[in-house]
Amino acid sequence: MSVYVGIDVHRKRSQVAVVAEDGTVQLNKNVVNGSEPFLRLIGDLPAGTPVAFEAAFGWSWLAELLEDYGFDAHLVHPLRCKAIASARLKNDKVDAAILAQLLRADLLPEAWIAPPAVRQLRALVRHRISLVRLGTQQRNRIHAAAADHGYDRSASYWTGPGRGWLAELDLPPASREIVTDCLAVIDGLAPLIDRLDGELHARAKADPRAKVLRELPGIGEFTALVMLAEIGDITRFPSARKLASWAGLTPTVRGSDLTVRHGHISKQGSAWLRWVLNQAAQTAKRSPEFAATYAAIAKRRGKKIATIAIARKLLIRAWHLLDQMQAAGAGAPPRP
Repeated sequence: MSVYVGIDVHRKRSQVAVVAEDGTVQLNKNVVNGSEPFLRLIGDLPAGTPVAFEAAFGWSWLAELLEDYGFDAHLVHPLRCKAIASARLKNDKVDAAILAQLLRADLLPEAWIAPPAVRQLRALVRHRISLVRLGTQQRNRIHAAAADHGYDRSASYWTGPGRGWLAELDLPPASREIVTDCLAVIDGLAPLIDRLDGELHARAKADPRAKVLRELPGIGEFTALVMLAEIGDITRFPSARKLASWAGLTPTVRGSDLTVRHGHISKQGSAWLRWVLNQAAQTAKRSPEFAATYAAIAKRRGKKIATIAIARKLLIRAWHLLDQMQAAGAGAPPRP
Protein backbone atom coordinates (compact mmCIF):
# COMPACT_ATOMS: atom_id res chain seq x y z
CA MET A 1 0.00 0.00 0.00
CA SER A 2 1.31 3.44 -0.94
CA VAL A 3 2.21 5.96 1.75
CA TYR A 4 2.64 9.74 1.73
CA VAL A 5 5.08 11.73 3.85
CA GLY A 6 4.67 15.28 5.17
CA ILE A 7 7.55 17.13 6.85
CA ASP A 8 7.19 20.34 8.86
CA VAL A 9 10.75 21.69 8.60
CA HIS A 10 12.41 23.88 11.24
CA ARG A 11 15.99 24.98 11.82
CA LYS A 12 17.05 22.31 14.32
CA ARG A 13 14.23 19.75 14.38
CA SER A 14 11.43 18.71 12.06
CA GLN A 15 8.16 16.85 12.34
CA VAL A 16 7.71 13.83 10.05
CA ALA A 17 4.27 12.35 9.36
CA VAL A 18 3.59 9.22 7.30
CA VAL A 19 0.03 8.72 6.04
CA ALA A 20 -1.35 5.57 4.42
CA GLU A 21 -3.37 5.50 1.22
CA ASP A 22 -6.60 5.31 3.20
CA GLY A 23 -5.67 8.44 5.20
CA THR A 24 -4.56 6.66 8.37
CA VAL A 25 -1.63 8.34 10.11
CA GLN A 26 1.01 5.61 10.55
CA LEU A 27 3.74 7.78 12.03
CA ASN A 28 4.08 11.32 13.35
CA LYS A 29 7.41 11.93 15.05
CA ASN A 30 9.73 14.85 15.81
CA VAL A 31 13.38 14.31 14.84
CA VAL A 32 16.65 16.20 14.85
CA ASN A 33 17.58 17.54 11.40
CA GLY A 34 20.16 15.44 9.59
CA SER A 35 20.50 12.56 7.15
CA GLU A 36 20.75 9.72 9.68
CA PRO A 37 17.70 10.66 11.84
CA PHE A 38 15.53 11.13 8.75
CA LEU A 39 16.66 7.90 7.09
CA ARG A 40 15.98 5.95 10.30
CA LEU A 41 12.36 7.08 9.97
CA ILE A 42 11.69 6.95 6.25
CA GLY A 43 14.76 5.25 4.76
CA ASP A 44 12.96 1.91 4.42
CA LEU A 45 10.10 3.39 2.38
CA PRO A 46 10.12 2.40 -1.29
CA ALA A 47 11.81 4.58 -3.91
CA GLY A 48 9.43 7.08 -5.45
CA THR A 49 7.50 7.65 -2.21
CA PRO A 50 6.08 11.20 -2.38
CA VAL A 51 7.34 13.57 0.32
CA ALA A 52 5.98 17.10 0.89
CA PHE A 53 7.74 19.83 2.85
CA GLU A 54 7.34 23.60 3.15
CA ALA A 55 9.77 26.18 1.74
CA ALA A 56 11.07 26.99 5.21
CA PHE A 57 14.46 28.35 6.26
CA GLY A 58 17.28 26.07 5.07
CA TRP A 59 15.28 23.50 3.09
CA SER A 60 17.90 22.77 0.41
CA TRP A 61 19.66 20.02 2.39
CA LEU A 62 16.38 18.15 2.75
CA ALA A 63 15.60 18.40 -0.98
CA GLU A 64 19.04 17.02 -1.82
CA LEU A 65 18.67 14.19 0.70
CA LEU A 66 15.27 13.16 -0.67
CA GLU A 67 16.45 13.32 -4.27
CA ASP A 68 19.63 11.34 -3.51
CA TYR A 69 17.62 8.52 -1.92
CA GLY A 70 15.02 8.33 -4.69
CA PHE A 71 12.04 9.97 -2.99
CA ASP A 72 9.56 12.07 -4.97
CA ALA A 73 10.15 15.49 -3.39
CA HIS A 74 7.39 18.13 -3.40
CA LEU A 75 8.12 21.68 -2.21
CA VAL A 76 5.01 23.38 -0.78
CA HIS A 77 4.18 26.96 -1.63
CA PRO A 78 3.79 28.45 1.90
CA LEU A 79 1.50 31.35 0.93
CA ARG A 80 -0.95 29.07 -0.85
CA CYS A 81 -1.17 26.32 1.73
CA LYS A 82 -4.32 27.69 3.38
CA ALA A 83 -5.15 24.40 5.07
CA ILE A 84 -2.15 24.95 7.36
CA ALA A 85 -2.31 28.73 7.65
CA SER A 86 -5.99 28.75 8.65
CA ALA A 87 -6.06 25.64 10.84
CA ARG A 88 -7.65 26.23 14.25
CA LEU A 89 -5.47 23.62 15.91
CA LYS A 90 -1.96 24.49 14.81
CA ASN A 91 1.15 22.62 15.87
CA ASP A 92 3.95 20.69 14.19
CA LYS A 93 2.12 17.35 14.31
CA VAL A 94 -0.98 18.79 12.69
CA ASP A 95 1.01 20.67 10.05
CA ALA A 96 3.05 17.61 9.04
CA ALA A 97 -0.08 15.43 8.84
CA ILE A 98 -1.94 18.03 6.77
CA LEU A 99 0.94 18.15 4.29
CA ALA A 100 0.82 14.38 3.89
CA GLN A 101 -2.99 14.39 3.53
CA LEU A 102 -2.91 17.15 0.90
CA LEU A 103 -0.26 15.20 -0.98
CA ARG A 104 -2.43 12.06 -0.81
CA ALA A 105 -5.43 13.97 -2.16
CA ASP A 106 -3.36 15.66 -4.89
CA LEU A 107 -4.33 19.09 -3.51
CA LEU A 108 -0.84 20.29 -2.65
CA PRO A 109 0.06 23.82 -3.86
CA GLU A 110 3.61 23.22 -5.09
CA ALA A 111 6.62 25.42 -5.70
CA TRP A 112 9.42 24.57 -8.10
CA ILE A 113 12.47 22.83 -6.66
CA ALA A 114 15.43 24.39 -8.43
CA PRO A 115 18.20 21.91 -9.31
CA PRO A 116 21.48 22.13 -7.34
CA ALA A 117 23.31 24.08 -10.08
CA VAL A 118 20.62 26.79 -10.09
CA ARG A 119 20.59 26.94 -6.29
CA GLN A 120 24.36 27.41 -6.28
CA LEU A 121 24.15 30.22 -8.85
CA ARG A 122 21.44 31.88 -6.77
CA ALA A 123 23.62 31.66 -3.68
CA LEU A 124 26.56 33.20 -5.53
CA VAL A 125 24.72 36.19 -7.04
CA ARG A 126 22.82 36.86 -3.81
CA HIS A 127 26.10 36.74 -1.90
CA ARG A 128 27.59 39.36 -4.20
CA ILE A 129 24.51 41.57 -3.82
CA SER A 130 24.73 41.34 -0.02
CA LEU A 131 28.43 42.30 -0.03
CA VAL A 132 27.80 45.28 -2.31
CA ARG A 133 24.92 46.40 -0.08
CA LEU A 134 27.16 46.09 2.96
CA GLY A 135 29.72 48.37 1.26
CA THR A 136 26.97 50.84 0.41
CA GLN A 137 25.91 50.93 4.07
CA GLN A 138 29.47 51.79 5.09
CA ARG A 139 29.68 54.58 2.50
CA ASN A 140 26.40 56.01 3.72
CA ARG A 141 27.68 56.01 7.31
CA ILE A 142 30.79 57.92 6.23
CA HIS A 143 28.65 60.50 4.41
CA ALA A 144 26.50 60.83 7.53
CA ALA A 145 29.52 61.20 9.83
CA ALA A 146 30.91 64.00 7.65
CA ALA A 147 27.52 65.71 7.29
CA ASP A 148 26.99 65.66 11.07
CA HIS A 149 29.90 68.08 11.35
CA GLY A 150 29.04 70.25 8.35
CA TYR A 151 31.41 68.65 5.83
CA ASP A 152 30.51 67.72 2.27
CA ARG A 153 32.31 67.18 -1.01
CA SER A 154 30.77 67.30 -4.46
CA ALA A 155 33.39 64.93 -5.88
CA SER A 156 33.88 61.29 -4.89
CA TYR A 157 34.90 60.39 -1.34
CA TRP A 158 36.55 57.14 -2.46
CA THR A 159 39.25 58.23 -4.94
CA GLY A 160 42.74 59.26 -3.88
CA PRO A 161 41.84 62.96 -3.42
CA GLY A 162 38.61 61.96 -1.67
CA ARG A 163 40.43 59.71 0.77
CA GLY A 164 42.90 62.53 1.45
CA TRP A 165 40.04 64.95 2.09
CA LEU A 166 38.47 62.51 4.56
CA ALA A 167 41.79 62.10 6.37
CA GLU A 168 42.14 65.87 6.85
CA LEU A 169 38.67 66.46 8.31
CA ASP A 170 38.58 67.82 11.84
CA LEU A 171 36.34 65.18 13.45
CA PRO A 172 35.74 64.18 17.07
CA PRO A 173 37.38 60.88 18.11
CA ALA A 174 34.17 58.80 17.84
CA SER A 175 33.33 60.11 14.35
CA ARG A 176 36.93 59.60 13.21
CA GLU A 177 36.76 56.03 14.47
CA ILE A 178 33.54 55.44 12.53
CA VAL A 179 35.09 56.77 9.31
CA THR A 180 38.25 54.70 9.77
CA ASP A 181 36.35 51.49 10.53
CA CYS A 182 33.95 51.97 7.62
CA LEU A 183 36.86 52.56 5.23
CA ALA A 184 38.49 49.36 6.53
CA VAL A 185 35.31 47.39 5.81
CA ILE A 186 35.04 48.91 2.31
CA ASP A 187 38.68 48.05 1.56
CA GLY A 188 38.19 44.53 2.93
CA LEU A 189 35.13 43.93 0.75
CA ALA A 190 36.81 45.09 -2.48
CA PRO A 191 38.93 41.93 -3.12
CA LEU A 192 36.00 39.68 -2.22
CA ILE A 193 33.70 41.41 -4.69
CA ASP A 194 36.43 41.38 -7.35
CA ARG A 195 36.86 37.62 -6.89
CA LEU A 196 33.12 37.05 -7.19
CA ASP A 197 32.98 39.25 -10.29
CA GLY A 198 35.65 37.07 -11.88
CA GLU A 199 33.71 33.88 -11.12
CA LEU A 200 30.45 35.35 -12.38
CA HIS A 201 32.11 36.70 -15.53
CA ALA A 202 33.34 33.20 -16.35
CA ARG A 203 29.85 31.78 -15.80
CA ALA A 204 28.23 34.44 -17.98
CA LYS A 205 30.77 33.87 -20.73
CA ALA A 206 30.04 30.13 -20.74
CA ASP A 207 26.25 30.51 -20.78
CA PRO A 208 24.70 31.43 -24.17
CA ARG A 209 21.48 32.50 -22.43
CA ALA A 210 23.35 35.29 -20.64
CA LYS A 211 24.72 36.52 -23.95
CA VAL A 212 21.22 36.67 -25.45
CA LEU A 213 19.75 38.50 -22.45
CA ARG A 214 22.47 41.14 -22.72
CA GLU A 215 20.92 42.22 -26.02
CA LEU A 216 18.20 43.90 -23.97
CA PRO A 217 18.85 47.51 -22.93
CA GLY A 218 19.98 47.95 -19.33
CA ILE A 219 20.97 44.30 -18.88
CA GLY A 220 24.63 43.47 -18.34
CA GLU A 221 26.38 40.28 -17.32
CA PHE A 222 25.46 40.36 -13.66
CA THR A 223 21.82 41.29 -14.28
CA ALA A 224 21.54 38.46 -16.81
CA LEU A 225 22.93 35.96 -14.30
CA VAL A 226 20.55 37.10 -11.57
CA MET A 227 17.65 36.66 -14.01
CA LEU A 228 18.79 33.17 -14.99
CA ALA A 229 19.37 32.16 -11.37
CA GLU A 230 15.96 33.38 -10.20
CA ILE A 231 13.92 32.24 -13.22
CA GLY A 232 15.62 28.87 -13.60
CA ASP A 233 13.98 26.63 -16.21
CA ILE A 234 12.06 28.89 -18.60
CA THR A 235 9.82 26.00 -19.70
CA ARG A 236 7.99 26.10 -16.37
CA PHE A 237 6.35 29.33 -17.54
CA PRO A 238 3.96 28.68 -20.48
CA SER A 239 3.72 32.39 -21.31
CA ALA A 240 5.47 35.68 -20.71
CA ARG A 241 2.53 36.88 -18.64
CA LYS A 242 2.83 33.83 -16.37
CA LEU A 243 6.47 34.74 -15.75
CA ALA A 244 5.63 38.39 -15.05
CA SER A 245 2.88 37.30 -12.66
CA TRP A 246 5.22 34.90 -10.85
CA ALA A 247 7.78 37.70 -10.51
CA GLY A 248 5.17 39.91 -8.84
CA LEU A 249 5.27 42.55 -11.58
CA THR A 250 1.62 42.37 -12.62
CA PRO A 251 -1.20 44.34 -10.93
CA THR A 252 -3.39 42.56 -8.42
CA VAL A 253 -7.00 42.08 -9.54
CA ARG A 254 -10.00 41.94 -7.22
CA GLY A 255 -13.34 41.18 -8.83
CA SER A 256 -16.88 40.74 -7.55
CA ASP A 257 -19.88 40.37 -9.85
CA LEU A 258 -19.32 42.98 -12.60
CA THR A 259 -16.86 45.09 -10.60
CA VAL A 260 -13.16 44.60 -11.23
CA ARG A 261 -10.46 46.58 -9.42
CA HIS A 262 -6.80 46.64 -10.38
CA GLY A 263 -4.37 47.37 -7.57
CA HIS A 264 -0.62 47.63 -7.11
CA ILE A 265 1.77 44.91 -8.25
CA SER A 266 1.55 41.77 -6.13
CA LYS A 267 5.25 41.73 -5.10
CA GLN A 268 5.11 37.94 -4.81
CA GLY A 269 7.78 35.67 -6.22
CA SER A 270 11.45 36.57 -6.27
CA ALA A 271 12.29 39.92 -4.66
CA TRP A 272 15.81 39.59 -6.10
CA LEU A 273 14.44 39.39 -9.65
CA ARG A 274 12.18 42.42 -9.14
CA TRP A 275 15.08 44.39 -7.69
CA VAL A 276 17.48 43.65 -10.53
CA LEU A 277 14.84 44.35 -13.18
CA ASN A 278 14.03 47.65 -11.53
CA GLN A 279 17.73 48.54 -11.67
CA ALA A 280 17.88 47.58 -15.35
CA ALA A 281 14.73 49.61 -16.04
CA GLN A 282 16.47 52.77 -14.77
CA THR A 283 18.78 52.50 -17.79
CA ALA A 284 16.34 50.92 -20.25
CA LYS A 285 13.77 53.70 -19.83
CA ARG A 286 16.21 56.10 -21.52
CA SER A 287 16.88 53.79 -24.49
CA PRO A 288 15.22 54.39 -27.89
CA GLU A 289 13.22 51.17 -27.49
CA PHE A 290 11.47 52.22 -24.27
CA ALA A 291 11.82 56.00 -23.94
CA ALA A 292 8.51 56.86 -25.62
CA THR A 293 6.61 54.20 -23.65
CA TYR A 294 8.15 55.35 -20.39
CA ALA A 295 7.34 59.00 -21.07
CA ALA A 296 3.71 58.22 -21.95
CA ILE A 297 3.13 56.11 -18.83
CA ALA A 298 5.00 58.55 -16.58
CA LYS A 299 2.77 61.38 -17.79
CA ARG A 300 -0.40 59.44 -16.98
CA ARG A 301 0.59 57.37 -13.92
CA GLY A 302 3.84 58.78 -12.55
CA LYS A 303 7.50 57.86 -12.85
CA LYS A 304 7.46 54.99 -10.35
CA ILE A 305 4.69 53.08 -12.10
CA ALA A 306 6.31 53.82 -15.46
CA THR A 307 9.61 52.32 -14.28
CA ILE A 308 7.81 49.18 -13.08
CA ALA A 309 6.12 48.94 -16.46
CA ILE A 310 9.50 49.03 -18.21
CA ALA A 311 10.81 46.35 -15.82
CA ARG A 312 7.83 44.18 -16.75
CA LYS A 313 8.45 44.74 -20.46
CA LEU A 314 12.09 43.74 -20.02
CA LEU A 315 11.03 40.52 -18.34
CA ILE A 316 8.47 39.78 -21.06
CA ARG A 317 11.11 40.27 -23.76
CA ALA A 318 13.49 38.08 -21.78
CA TRP A 319 10.90 35.28 -21.75
CA HIS A 320 10.53 35.45 -25.53
CA LEU A 321 14.31 35.34 -26.04
CA LEU A 322 14.78 32.40 -23.68
CA ASP A 323 11.75 30.58 -25.05
CA GLN A 324 13.07 30.92 -28.61
CA MET A 325 16.46 29.60 -27.49
CA GLN A 326 14.80 26.65 -25.77
CA ALA A 327 12.74 25.86 -28.87
CA ALA A 328 15.90 25.98 -30.99
CA GLY A 329 17.65 23.59 -28.61
CA ALA A 330 20.23 26.15 -27.45
CA GLY A 331 18.66 27.15 -24.15
CA ALA A 332 20.17 24.50 -21.89
CA PRO A 333 22.37 25.87 -19.11
CA PRO A 334 26.04 24.89 -19.14
CA ARG A 335 27.16 22.04 -16.90
CA PRO A 336 28.62 23.20 -13.59
